[in-house]
Amino acid sequence: MRETVDVQLADRSYKIEIGTGLIDQAGALIAPLLRRKRVAIVTDENVGALHLDALLAGLSKDGIDACSLLLPAGEATKSWAFLEQTVEWLLDQKIERDDVIIAFGGGVIGDLTGFAASILRRGVRFVQIPTSLLAQVDSSVGGKTSINSPHGKNLVGAFYQPQLVLADVGLLDTMTKRDFLAGYGEVVKYGMLGDAAFFSWLEQNAGAMADGDVAKRIYAVQRCCEMKAEIVAEDETEQGVRALLNLGHTFCHALEAATGYSDRLLHGEGVAIGCALAFETSMRLGLCSQEDPSRVRAHLSAMGQKVDLRDIDGDLPDAAALVDLMYQDKKVKDGKLGFIMARGIGDAFTTRDVDLDVVRAVLKDSADL
Repeated sequence: MRETVDVQLADRSYKIEIGTGLIDQAGALIAPLLRRKRVAIVTDENVGALHLDALLAGLSKDGIDACSLLLPAGEATKSWAFLEQTVEWLLDQKIERDDVIIAFGGGVIGDLTGFAASILRRGVRFVQIPTSLLAQVDSSVGGKTSINSPHGKNLVGAFYQPQLVLADVGLLDTMTKRDFLAGYGEVVKYGMLGDAAFFSWLEQNAGAMADGDVAKRIYAVQRCCEMKAEIVAEDETEQGVRALLNLGHTFCHALEAATGYSDRLLHGEGVAIGCALAFETSMRLGLCSQEDPSRVRAHLSAMGQKVDLRDIDGDLPDAAALVDLMYQDKKVKDGKLGFIMARGIGDAFTTRDVDLDVVRAVLKDSADL
């Protein structure tokens, strides 16, 4: 079973293949892109231990040789140090401009490798093979590549589209429950921001999807990719509508900075909390009904998600300090914070006209026991 989503970007258009067994077919799917039968794979130690041999076997079926770099797993790898290591390794391997680099991992590897590809020899082609739910529905699609800075998350990067995305949902079977649910934070975001019917579908089917239903997993990944592809085709470099994909992220990025980009808070967990906070703020600003944030919280809780600041282990800065952290967000313009607010489930919009006293009150209430 396989589905295909097209990302329409003129001469930079590409396909997202979604299904099972794609790692086994990787050689046949990637071979048409190659000018010589050699690729470089960047992955992390966890993914490498689980899946690298299978990918190498899939490539070798079509006579494709591969070299591989294994980096430490975790958000800390999205840094200057590992970007330098990756670029220098690719140069050591004599990767040419016409070669293909494979980003084989979750969002961290995809972001780092894509950015390395964008700057190596002023641009080397790359393929995304996302191995996590979060990467399959979001970070591998749309060409955002980046590393983090001590000043904040994703502050150094480039828009650089892949040549192909292979989303093999069979790989999700090896994810921990926590990592899978963190990825689900990005899945449900799509329903909240622009597809109320998809949110309703998730309320009915997400439990089965989490329990391993392959058809439901393929549909969920496909629907998220369809929505993102449509938005990216309209606004590739986030000048307008693409900002909607940041629903929950202004809150999330501040919380990630406050927790030191550590395992205390995974990105998708922060997105889930951020979406709950965005709907609560929207309700208090009179933008949506009280039912909407209640419904969001109920579904996230039913899926075992974190929904409040008090669900994060350890101490956090106070509400005022968290708002200060938001000012390092990429969406700050003319000194004003950009927020994604909602008129209802499936009806999000961008605004810079948000009363920060309301935001502070929402954060405070979310942290208080």
